[in-house]
Amino acid sequence: MIRGIAAVLAGLIVLTVLSFAIEWAIDPLLLRLFPQALPKASALETNLYAALFMYFYTAVCVAAGGYVTAWVARRRPVGHAVAMGVVELGLTVGAMKAVVAHAPLRNWIIGMVMVVPAAWCGGFFRAKQEQATKRDPLAAPAGGATP
Repeated sequence: MIRGIAAVLAGLIVLTVLSFAIEWAIDPLLLRLFPQALPKASALETNLYAALFMYFYTAVCVAAGGYVTAWVARRRPVGHAVAMGVVELGLTVGAMKAVVAHAPLRNWIIGMVMVVPAAWCGGFFRAKQEQATKRDPLAAPAGGATP
């Protein structure tokens, strides 16, 4: 049980750190590259193309969190990844209630709709990777290293 809780927390940490790191790096870059479409930082939330990019990297970050959750949990990897997604969904609902005016409602809704499926994808990918390793124990470990 403790390992499962630690797995969910690890996934949430990975998801959060990745999301903030990408935003920290990409937001100023987008503002510089597209000054007419994005004259100020608040335009990032309302511009459709910037929002689509945000949805994409958010899904990738949630999937990475689901992957890490499944990796740490070991048992029932997909179930733990989905649990991480449900916890993130709850946190997103709480954040939306606290700062709803910060972003358009569509951003909140899309984020809430995709968080559990994205976490499931990360957990599913890790579970399939683990199954492949069990079938072929001589397969190269993740990361491309050879024994």
